[in-house]
Amino acid sequence: MNLNKKSLIGPALVLVGICLLFFRREAVSAGTIFGQFWPTLFVIPVGLFFHWMYFSMTDRRATGLLIPGGILFTAGLVCQLATLFDSWQYLWPGFILAPAVGLFEFYWFGDRNKYLLIPINILTVLSLLFFAVFSLGNLYNRLIFGQPVLAIALIAIGAGVMLAPKRRL
Repeated sequence: MNLNKKSLIGPALVLVGICLLFFRREAVSAGTIFGQFWPTLFVIPVGLFFHWMYFSMTDRRATGLLIPGGILFTAGLVCQLATLFDSWQYLWPGFILAPAVGLFEFYWFGDRNKYLLIPINILTVLSLLFFAVFSLGNLYNRLIFGQPVLAIALIAIGAGVMLAPKRRL
């Protein structure tokens, strides 16, 4: 078996294994595979193709290829994770981070234009802020103000009101 067959069969087997792990109750079909792994099948490879073109074909002269490569690769990862774990409501700030990744690659491998750091930092901070607000906010609400905690608190307050001695005015 030559290297090309190994490089195609290995990821395919990993993909099928992940699919079987996540779809225990559903029948595995081409539709479920495409429905769950479309970013891995279509978006991420295009991003990797841009990186491959930069590192292999252009002898690191066409740094502009890294911008769409970084954007597509990051957006593909965000889409894949959000699809697998049904967490679009928490992972959408990754789409703000995607152009920051592409621009950072352009900055890092390019001529290091310091003015590129301005949009990179703005997009990164904005993305991390939204990640923190939506992810940590939801986690906080579930743990602190979730229904069981709120119910127990209301029961305790109600019992305290009923059992408290009556004050005479």
